Amino acid sequence: MLASILTITLIIGGTALLSWPLGRYMAALFSGRFARADRLFTHAVGGAGRQDWTAYALALAAFNAVMFGFTFALLATQHLLPLNPDGQSAASLDLVFNTAASFTTNTNLQHYSGESTWSYLAQLAALMWLQFVSAATGIAALAALARGIAGKPDMGNFFIDVQRAAFGLLLPMALVLAALLALTGVPMTLAGAAHVTTLEGTAQTIARGPVAAFVAIKQLGSNGGGFFGPNSTHPLENPDFWSNLLQMSAIILIPMACVWMFGRMIGRPRHAGVIFGVMLALLLVKVTAAAAFEQAPTQAFADLAVTQDVGNLEGKELRLGAATGPLWAVLTTATSNGSVGAMHDSLNPLTGLVPMAGMWLNETFGGAGVGMINMFLYIALAVFVAGMMVGRTPEYLGHRIEGREMRLVVLALISHPLLILGGTALFAATPWGTDMLNNGGAHGFSEILYEFSSAAANNGSGFEGLGDSTVPWNIATGLVMLIARFLPIIVPLAIVGSLMAKRRSAESAGTLSVEGPTFGVMLLITILIFGALTFFPAAALGPIAEHTALMR
Repeated sequence: MLASILTITLIIGGTALLSWPLGRYMAALFSGRFARADRLFTHAVGGAGRQDWTAYALALAAFNAVMFGFTFALLATQHLLPLNPDGQSAASLDLVFNTAASFTTNTNLQHYSGESTWSYLAQLAALMWLQFVSAATGIAALAALARGIAGKPDMGNFFIDVQRAAFGLLLPMALVLAALLALTGVPMTLAGAAHVTTLEGTAQTIARGPVAAFVAIKQLGSNGGGFFGPNSTHPLENPDFWSNLLQMSAIILIPMACVWMFGRMIGRPRHAGVIFGVMLALLLVKVTAAAAFEQAPTQAFADLAVTQDVGNLEGKELRLGAATGPLWAVLTTATSNGSVGAMHDSLNPLTGLVPMAGMWLNETFGGAGVGMINMFLYIALAVFVAGMMVGRTPEYLGHRIEGREMRLVVLALISHPLLILGGTALFAATPWGTDMLNNGGAHGFSEILYEFSSAAANNGSGFEGLGDSTVPWNIATGLVMLIARFLPIIVPLAIVGSLMAKRRSAESAGTLSVEGPTFGVMLLITILIFGALTFFPAAALGPIAEHTALMR
């Protein structure tokens, strides 16, 4: 138990400390303080034209549409292209659509096993490239939102921001992490699969490839897509304790730093401290709950004449430690990472509820950039409710929040549960979902619920007791991922654009302070009430019902 506590403290506490200087660097990067780099970026896009929210959103949407089209074409024709030493064949178009949508939206939901589906060219030039630029898109959008709230006359330039994020942040960090992972034993080669003879004299084919480079950006960019099918439980993706520690820290480092970046760009570091505290409190509650719920042994041992005092070991990669499985499950769903260090389908029912809750709330640090954007929606809602309670016009940092802004806030917030619960209801009531289940009852419902939660949260993890590589699943989750990615980015930009068009008010003694513990508590309550009221019925039908049945 002590070792588990020390591991959790080292990963979360150490990463939180590292996030502070990284956040300062990111704020300086997106504030244009590196003139030489900015001149290179400006030259690359042919000018530094300033953009309002509509131009910024259109540029973001057009850039991602081109990314999607390029990736779709490359994946669909991989069998005709080079860098395919293992002779991967053509994939079905519905899987190509799902995969292109998944990686364009920073989701990395995988309805395939990477080493047996895609060529090296597809993995590198399409999927790994998207892990850089999709993460850069989210960070760029946060920078634009922060400029608007700070009172700047425009939101900057999307093409410059995405280059800053990709080349000034993600690429150098990925190079360092990839080198460290290679030192721990993660492969980095363009050679084909290794063909070996085992000690028993049988032939074995061992897939390998440019794994270290792929894994580095998958974790840093809140991507999560594995080079191998078993993802981060695979010994070539995650060989030992140190690779495990590096990868878990990388999952939450940039999302944490984005909070400090936001605070510095708007000139309110104390406000960022309150937001960071709320996010950290939610994260620690989820980690504690997951660790506690997973102390109960799996029901598979319920009738055996043995005792088990080490908790649920089913589905865990024991060479990495039993405690890191539930910890990874929380970290990967608190962010929009989606990589897995244990089989989520084997978690105890209430433990499985914890990662679902992380994806439902979708702002406990969240994805690279977009986690803080999601939190902005909750901040606007909390400010509006507080203003109505005391009879004052709601204001956030001098910006008046009125009916138009709240309608947009509600649109963005309500779209998330609609996509999750609507998709779950459709597939739970039709053969599209029920025929693909390996488990019936409440657990089977949880598998469907988890899949749509993962797609709508742009997370990418799965319970995996589900046969989801079918045409209905590929099309449905692909559409959910696309809507859930761009609606919650573009709508907040529209909200801030609306605020920028108004005259900014001077703050007074009667203005709601967003830099103290009172606002932190109010924000926390707003998040919990919205999440509980929206998703509790679905939780009651899935994990809670399963837990109750097992208790009986």
